[in-house]
Amino acid sequence: MTADPMFEVRSDTVRNLVRIRYLGHVTAAGMKACRAQVETQLPAMRAGFTVLTDLSGLESMDLDCVGHLTRIMDLSRAKGIGTVVRVIPDPSKDIGFKILSIIHYRRGVKIVTCDTLAAAERALKAPAR
Repeated sequence: MTADPMFEVRSDTVRNLVRIRYLGHVTAAGMKACRAQVETQLPAMRAGFTVLTDLSGLESMDLDCVGHLTRIMDLSRAKGIGTVVRVIPDPSKDIGFKILSIIHYRRGVKIVTCDTLAAAERALKAPAR
């Protein structure tokens, strides 16, 4: 019997975009595996890349995921992340992304929060200001 996936990571080098989607209940082991996948895909990204984080399928995330999550943020910052687009349909499931962003992304990273994936897709297509 295999466990349900807790995440999906896909990269699109043409669009300079990494998509991370969290599903169900995410454990530290699941977040560690997610971090490993992101690490393998970041080298293909160019400075100014975008990360789309989709929490629409997230039910909960264990507190001990924070270390892996902040490592993803730090690696992204070191690689030159330009924009983060988040799908957070339920503000109570933010799980600390906003506060972690202040610490780990600092200035210069544009953060857009949307309540639907459709709105996030529109934000990805919007011209930079």
